[in-house]
Amino acid sequence: MEVVIGVDIGGSHISAAFIDGNSKKIVFGTKQRLYVNAHGTVSTIINEWSTAIIQTLGASQVPEGNTYKVGIALPGPCDYENGISLMDGNNKYAALFGLNIKTLLSQKLSISQHQICLMNDAAGFLKGELYAGAARGMATAIGLTLGTGLGSATFNGTTVTDANFWCLRFKEGIAEDYLSTRWFVTRYEALSKQTVKGVKELADLYTKDENVQFICREFAINLSDFLIAFIQQQTLQPQIIVIGGNIMNCSHLFLPEVTEILLRKGYLMPIVKSQLGEEAAIVGASTLFEQNMLVKC
Repeated sequence: MEVVIGVDIGGSHISAAFIDGNSKKIVFGTKQRLYVNAHGTVSTIINEWSTAIIQTLGASQVPEGNTYKVGIALPGPCDYENGISLMDGNNKYAALFGLNIKTLLSQKLSISQHQICLMNDAAGFLKGELYAGAARGMATAIGLTLGTGLGSATFNGTTVTDANFWCLRFKEGIAEDYLSTRWFVTRYEALSKQTVKGVKELADLYTKDENVQFICREFAINLSDFLIAFIQQQTLQPQIIVIGGNIMNCSHLFLPEVTEILLRKGYLMPIVKSQLGEEAAIVGASTLFEQNMLVKC
């Protein structure tokens, strides 16, 4: 029996789970989520990543001696094929810059480098939604993740690709300046002269604070403008747009208006919230070892 563990690595956590090869769903009780010190040493980071994977393997109750593979979705920049981290100057995992993640993990886990595959986290998110989530059965799709940063990916019918649109020139800066938790926090502070920790706190204030209501309408316009620019740069129009990330926990405050704006401008594809949530990238990463993949990356 061959075991495949899917892994999603973020800026402050790692989530790992055993994936059922037939259903492409996480096996109940195997998911592990641990805090990661993204500013730690090489040893600290690799130890924390390995711990989550080892704990998942133990929870899967696979007989000892069976081989296992690890598919990992993680942020860029990175040479995913060769396993070289290129993250530098983006406030996470700087200690790994220029190092081979596959080599470091294979040594810690006592497995071959060939048993480890890496992919971009935004591409992993969309791939998971194509296999077992909101985009299942679609011929073309766009995927976005909205959180501490902006992730973007496309599917053209055969290949899932990291669109890397976080740095797209947008308004007075780049797209991520306007489509991230940071924007909500700084915009609210500018209007109210008060500070908040994140989007959830703002959502709790929505019904009684006109500043929050104004910000959500402004965010809907920003997201609509970005999506239109994104779509116009594609050869094929997407059949669906799937959006995930922590900001989407408050999607009821802005997504209906986004849909309405795009409809008024002639864009008829559905814009939907992720079905798999943070599990999407785990599922997407787990498919990296399939020989006859419906979706290649």
